[in-house]
Amino acid sequence: MSATRVFVARLAGCAVFDPAGDRVGRVRDVLVVYRKSDPPRVVGLIVEVPGKRRVFLSIGRVTSIGGGQVITTGLINLRRFEQRGGEVRVIAEMLGRKVAFNDGSGQATIEDVAIEEREPGEWEVDQLFVRRPKASASPFAKGQSAYVTWREVREANAPGEAQSAEQLIATYSELKPADLANTLLDLPPQRRQEVAEELPDERLADVLEEMPESEQVTILAGLGDDRAADVLDRMQPDDAADLIAQLPEERGEHLLELMEPEEAEDVRLLLSYGPDTAGGLMTTEPIIVSADATVAEGLALIRRHDLPPALGAAVCVTLPPYEAPTGRFLGIVHFQRMLRYPPHERLGSLIDQGLEPVRADTSAAEVSRILASYDLVSVPVVDEKHRLVGVVTIDDVLDYLLPDDWRSHPEEDELSRRATARAQLTTGSIPIPQGRRAGDGTR
Repeated sequence: MSATRVFVARLAGCAVFDPAGDRVGRVRDVLVVYRKSDPPRVVGLIVEVPGKRRVFLSIGRVTSIGGGQVITTGLINLRRFEQRGGEVRVIAEMLGRKVAFNDGSGQATIEDVAIEEREPGEWEVDQLFVRRPKASASPFAKGQSAYVTWREVREANAPGEAQSAEQLIATYSELKPADLANTLLDLPPQRRQEVAEELPDERLADVLEEMPESEQVTILAGLGDDRAADVLDRMQPDDAADLIAQLPEERGEHLLELMEPEEAEDVRLLLSYGPDTAGGLMTTEPIIVSADATVAEGLALIRRHDLPPALGAAVCVTLPPYEAPTGRFLGIVHFQRMLRYPPHERLGSLIDQGLEPVRADTSAAEVSRILASYDLVSVPVVDEKHRLVGVVTIDDVLDYLLPDDWRSHPEEDELSRRATARAQLTTGSIPIPQGRRAGDGTR
């Protein structure tokens, strides 16, 4: 086999195939071990297989890397990956490190790492793509880049100094929030916190929503109060309420005071409802329109790219005001029905007359039965004055039904988990998870 050189940052996300051409997963990182004088040796790849599980693929079982894909012998141990002492992840731990040139010409930051096959099944770090510090204070200036061999530099991070997480974030910029959350959960705790601190507020909010509550609390605890409040502002109110309920009461109240008043008001409202009620499950930001709004206006609202799919399945029609708690609730219009009518049709004439809202104090069991019985994606929630206060979506119910650690153990049998959730939806035998939904609904 001829020598092959591959840049690791470009390898991330590449599909892994067995000899028969069936895809078995995607590359998430490359694992190396340092040596005294020689460049680090590649020991294997970290591969994400179906079920979001990370497994170890020995480099000796890789027959080909190139063309955006990896071919293996087909023999992959599906045991969950655990990093051993002395092993280093290239993307998660090497990118962003500082190196010093051995000729004394200064320092640079590692932006990519090239690995090369020296012999069949024997790979090692070949080159580093590095960038020197900017020579100008201009925001448009960039430091000079260079390709160097491992022997031309030495690592320059001082003991205890945090390495830059910017390159890691750039490498994983295309990952969906759930996938990025799984990636962060695989990192060592200190590195996970470093990456979280570098993520933009909105991106971090999306990622936190996909993490187990215990990990959310840990990451939020490492942020300053102002930054934590900014992130909570950008989370869905129900997710923010669940997270705040896990914090010490004093800090939770302090963060609520730092949040934007409108966002904090929604969160306080959710915290006031019982944990096993529609109010405790609902989302407070449905699409709300007047009866005079047209089909064209309704469709424009559900096209928003930042709108969760479940909330885009229908629009709620109310009397003014049009923010929860609204004026009197009139009904909902499903988006499929809007598609069947001309753009100028008024939404007030398309209301689903057969769907009744639930009260905020309706039990979670009853809400789950309604969603399952009528094949609904969402159900509106009203207060004692018949004002719309939110909607419970199918994903709200699934988050409630699934065990607390379902995100931490994605390798569990999917069919078994779905069967359990379906049975609970049908029978209403819903376990009460820990956290806000296991308390009394108040702070």
